[in-house]
Amino acid sequence: MASRQGGPGGDDSPRPGSTERRTATTTEPAGSRRRSRRRSAPLSLRAEADDARHSAGRTPEDPPIRDPGLYALTDHFRKRLEQPGRYVSTRTVSDAIRRGQLRWNRTDGWRFALIEGGIRFVVVVGDTETNSPVVVTGWTEIADREAALAARRWDPVDVDTIAVRAALSESASTPIPDRIRPRTVTRPFVVGEHRLETEPGKPYVSCTDCGCRFRSKEAITARGCHGRSGR
Repeated sequence: MASRQGGPGGDDSPRPGSTERRTATTTEPAGSRRRSRRRSAPLSLRAEADDARHSAGRTPEDPPIRDPGLYALTDHFRKRLEQPGRYVSTRTVSDAIRRGQLRWNRTDGWRFALIEGGIRFVVVVGDTETNSPVVVTGWTEIADREAALAARRWDPVDVDTIAVRAALSESASTPIPDRIRPRTVTRPFVVGEHRLETEPGKPYVSCTDCGCRFRSKEAITARGCHGRSGR
């Protein structure tokens, strides 16, 4: 009988998980249960107060926590996760937060940077002084071109796509024909409303949908894409 009631053993005394123990718990007087709930409430309040004090003691300059599970994703970043040619995923974000090098500046706040296969993954976080930090955005850069080309994770088009996108973003208003000209991007990547590609020798990226040509990021984002009929 004892084993059927919740646990092995040779004596007849109730054990945790047994029918007797569960019955005793659920049949105690209602007033006793109410007192039990009232006693537990201050523990919850103390925990909330501890969290509030912990948050109040942090400043934006304090190094952010390295637990990816505590970070929410902004809508801005979620949209970019779905764009072709960004090479950033929730896994790389988690890896960067756990193991990446921390960088701080007063303009952007905290960044995590992690190099894998010659590519640097950069993750920008915000609200790090609160109990609800967020991932603001993320991108990739070429850290070591030769290492990236040698890595099984990337092919030459991946590496050139990362190089062109990063070059466009470095100075949005500056035309960069010389940095585009050597690159081959045959799988379109997205900037603004445009799907962009380029070929060796061309000093611009062109939109596969509307055919417009661009030499700077500012020019790309300033113009909408209306397809071939909108040219």
